[in-house]
Amino acid sequence: MKLRQTNLRMAVLCAALALGAGGLHAKTFKWTSASDIPTWDIHSQNNALANGVHAAVYESLVYYNSRTFKPEPMLASGWTQVSPTQLRITLRSGVKFHDGSPFTADDVVFSLERAMSKTSNFTVYTQGITKVVKVNPTTVDIITGGPNPVLINQMTELRMMSKAWAEKNNSVAPKDIKTQDENFAHRNANGTGPFMLKEWQPDQKIVLVKNPNWWGSAEGNVTEIVYSPVKNVATRMAALLSGEVDFVLDPSPQDLPRVRSNADLKVIDGVENRTIFFGMDQFRDELPGSNVKGKNPLKDQRVRKALYQAIDMDAIARVTLRGLGQPTGALVAPQVAGWTEAVHARYPFDVAAAQKLLADAGYKDGFEVDFACPNNRYINDEQICQAVTAMWARIGVKAKLRTLPLSTYFPMIQRYEASIYMLGWGVPTFDALYSLQSLVRTTGTGGDGNYNVGRYSNPKMDSIIDRAKTETDQFIRPRLLTEALALQNEDVAHIPLHNQIIPWAMKKNIDVVHRADNRLDWRLIKVN
Repeated sequence: MKLRQTNLRMAVLCAALALGAGGLHAKTFKWTSASDIPTWDIHSQNNALANGVHAAVYESLVYYNSRTFKPEPMLASGWTQVSPTQLRITLRSGVKFHDGSPFTADDVVFSLERAMSKTSNFTVYTQGITKVVKVNPTTVDIITGGPNPVLINQMTELRMMSKAWAEKNNSVAPKDIKTQDENFAHRNANGTGPFMLKEWQPDQKIVLVKNPNWWGSAEGNVTEIVYSPVKNVATRMAALLSGEVDFVLDPSPQDLPRVRSNADLKVIDGVENRTIFFGMDQFRDELPGSNVKGKNPLKDQRVRKALYQAIDMDAIARVTLRGLGQPTGALVAPQVAGWTEAVHARYPFDVAAAQKLLADAGYKDGFEVDFACPNNRYINDEQICQAVTAMWARIGVKAKLRTLPLSTYFPMIQRYEASIYMLGWGVPTFDALYSLQSLVRTTGTGGDGNYNVGRYSNPKMDSIIDRAKTETDQFIRPRLLTEALALQNEDVAHIPLHNQIIPWAMKKNIDVVHRADNRLDWRLIKVN
């Protein structure tokens, strides 16, 4: 273990020395956003920000091309569908981990099995996989229980870890995000990617340095990446305006006109494949902290619809989001297979209708309810929740708002500790099954309901989703996805709010490619 760790430290040191020796050729990219990543364990927490940062250090077999968003080989050199349930993957030769050890089929089998394990939060990406088999040192077979039309897309988020490194460093199992326990992989990293982890001070700084032995070639010229999480948006914007940072992932909407008019800065906009919505506890018989005793108002579809129709989403999009949100009634964004104009249509904002629904459900005077939101994850998330709290008050619902930072918010909701909660859900597979299985499938195994933290359950929904998992007919499958999305709307399993429109703010001399998943492609960044 000591030898392998020493090799990794030496690799990072050599990279740092190379940067120093490069002098004028060294290019540092300094960036910021509101929150830190929760862990360096690549199978622990399915968090979009972390997944994007991890991709600089740990690579997957397949990854999306940032310009076309078509899957292309990464650590795989190619693949063949041997049968409807057998995918054969050939591995790229000559790839080494940062500690100098070779990347082999053993690491692929280990990594995919690790992603399928009990403490992994990535089982939604291993959906359908029953077995991973080593054919030879450079070939792996992935066996599925039935045809899986989105398996290649799922593989884009399953990053590879060294089996030997994990075994020698007490990291065979992913860190359990529901506990405070740590493994070695939580604070340390050993990938195959273009950058190596040099330093992580949680909630303060991440420093990555270029991997001098990376197998690939990059269009970009960055040799060091420094990330500083800054919760306060005014402070983030001040850092950009002063030149302290090069790039802000989540700029303040109200500051964008000033940035656009600054000759030294620029803004790149794009529609994200992420939908923001509210989830509701539909499982408990009594809500903690509510003044309603002996029953749960949120189990009643009329109450959920009343909460929905009391929200003036157009006003929130115009005033709170300043145009950086597309109001929607769907659980997925327009880029996602299964989306239609019909499921996109919202229930109308109607206070009188909401009040009648509450009265019909037996709550004409409203009720008290816990309401939890993040305060550093989505565009103006806390402000949105404050606005909604005031809107619900108009129909007598007294939402007791509490806001938390990302690092504590997500473990909290996954422990089922929120009655109403905000969540944003991107779709890495660009297929609605990913959202449906995670969010509205009854909680089970293999990724089923892994973020269904309101514990909604409908046997009809489960049946549609389970059929979509293996349906390959190009006409039948989209109809199944749309049918499930329409049923979610009818049941008001969640309250959709908006699809995010993402602006990136940066110095004029920075070149990046905007991605619909709101992550940077570290191979393409140029500092001119």
